[in-house]
Amino acid sequence: METNPSVLIICGGGPAPGINTVIATVAKAFLKDGYRVLGVHHGYKGLFAEEPEIKEFDFDHADRIASRGGSTLIMARFKPKNSDFNTKIFEKENVKLLVTIGGDDTASTANRVTKFLDSQGISISNIHVPKTIDNDLPLPDRNPTFGFHSAKDEGVRIGNTVYEDARTARQWFVLSTMGRSAGHLAFGIATGCHFPMMIIPEMFNKTDISLKKIVNLMISSIIKRKIMGVEYGVSLISEGVFHVLDINEVVERGINFTYDDHGHPELGNVSKAHIFNLMLQQELHKLGISVKTRPVELGYELRCCRPIGFDLTLCSLLGLGVKKLYDEGISGCIVSANSTGDIKPLYLADFEKDGKIPPRLVDMDSQIAKLFFESMNFIKEKDYEQARDYVSNPEDYDLKKILNWT
Repeated sequence: METNPSVLIICGGGPAPGINTVIATVAKAFLKDGYRVLGVHHGYKGLFAEEPEIKEFDFDHADRIASRGGSTLIMARFKPKNSDFNTKIFEKENVKLLVTIGGDDTASTANRVTKFLDSQGISISNIHVPKTIDNDLPLPDRNPTFGFHSAKDEGVRIGNTVYEDARTARQWFVLSTMGRSAGHLAFGIATGCHFPMMIIPEMFNKTDISLKKIVNLMISSIIKRKIMGVEYGVSLISEGVFHVLDINEVVERGINFTYDDHGHPELGNVSKAHIFNLMLQQELHKLGISVKTRPVELGYELRCCRPIGFDLTLCSLLGLGVKKLYDEGISGCIVSANSTGDIKPLYLADFEKDGKIPPRLVDMDSQIAKLFFESMNFIKEKDYEQARDYVSNPEDYDLKKILNWT
């Protein structure tokens, strides 16, 4: 006897606030129409395991997790090979729809899975819900990816506490935050906290990036604030700078990385704040500038916080969008909501250039970027005379000259 049709949900990659909201909304939407809703732990690794760990949702559990942080389904960064594919769970559970929550790797793998199943005579739909706290997926209307605003909100809360410590103890902090290829999260936190210096990959749009330039930017802010009579501050650096640094320079500094299954450096295994703080202290010592600095790594604290109202609404809309697209017979797509809240299907081909999805970066030509970068504290030509009390070559610490913005 054939079981009731089921919807299968998996989560790939790392957490983002709002995952549970998506899961709960999808579950509620399909349960009321008589579907079974199954969640599989450990992403694609669990999906094709000999004995998959399955969580069957009922309304009560879905309702309880709707506003919680983290993910009720255990996540995993695993990219299966074609040889890993099998049909077991799809046949056994009478799966009609595979819902994937994750990044572009998770989405592209879902397309591969459905093509494999089709070759085995099993027809299912697949709909992908994109998530990343990095906000670097080029969605229409520059709409944010879910989880970004909640992670930014948590980052601002922690960042303001760190800044209060800097004011209280008259010291500097070197703060590092997530952002693999784009600086949206660092930009949002730094501007929300009024930090005097932020360093993101996009700043280096007219010059090569180097560790020396990064350290000099931090020193520029320290000296500028000394000129202003302010003996404290925070420099925030996006971890994404490591992705555009010359690998030889990184190796020469003794910085080593492990790599994940997708070939990305596992930045979570090293403290970027510690690395930059140590280099800053060494350079300040050489210059004879006495400043107390401390590192703070702002990383995993952001990924599993409770989603704020913005993401609760957005994630609920995306979950309902999954049901809408499925009912319309649309498959192999990414669910997206435009600026007016209308659900639209998108496809990987809509984003891809030369087979890859280019990240959405902070627009350095936008007015918001220009205004906030100009508001930071750094040495300008008018400060050179006073800056010579601290360094003999103040032009080497002029942000606009370092970045070739002049």
